[in-house]
Amino acid sequence: MDAPAPPRIFAAARRIANRRRADKLARTDGAARYLLDDMAEDVAERLAFLRHEPGNALLIGDRFGVLSNALAARGCTVHAVDAATGLDEEQPFPASGFDLAVSLSALDTLNDPVGALIHMRGALAPGGLAIASLCGAGSLPALRTAMLTADGDRPAPRLHPMIDVRAGAALLQRAGWANPVVDNRSLAVRFSSLTSLVSDLRAQGLSNCLARPGPPLTRAQVAIASEAFGQGTTETFEILTLTGWRL
Repeated sequence: MDAPAPPRIFAAARRIANRRRADKLARTDGAARYLLDDMAEDVAERLAFLRHEPGNALLIGDRFGVLSNALAARGCTVHAVDAATGLDEEQPFPASGFDLAVSLSALDTLNDPVGALIHMRGALAPGGLAIASLCGAGSLPALRTAMLTADGDRPAPRLHPMIDVRAGAALLQRAGWANPVVDNRSLAVRFSSLTSLVSDLRAQGLSNCLARPGPPLTRAQVAIASEAFGQGTTETFEILTLTGWRL
């Protein structure tokens, strides 16, 4: 019997449009990039700790080329995948045999993350390492509170459901990654206003791409949300990292 299709939580067209916009914004001066920079630097540190020196690597979502450049400088051949299309949850990668496969902020808005992780593992050569970093369930508590305040007694779906450590471990187990490890860390960022936060989310491809999003906020609701968020507010991003091998 075929397995049931995963629920359609996210709209692929909206996800791709969000990331296309982020790709364009990435080419402008001062574009927000701290999340991807943090993820790329963390991956580089993990490779050094594990003493893993890949000869060829598959990189998904390295929009600014930070990790690509670092690996290329060490003699690694890099195959970079468009950040907008990123991981395909339905189709295997057209290439395989990589020593390293990395996904940066590309897993969290897929309807079938297990399928994507299976394809990511399938792209590896035996002994290859896979690392996936994404924003996890502890992210954006101040924004969530502001949206709930603006919606009042009728809360609407405005922010994505996110993967936590426990769910991440279950995903890796189902995807067949060997020696799976899931860990998380927090990144605190201070914002002058709600508008500033929203701008940064758009620039980093993190806008709403739910298949059934809530109705647009009215002007009155925007004012309420802005007041609830406040000025000079520190927001938290939880960075979840999934690591495993193909034996």
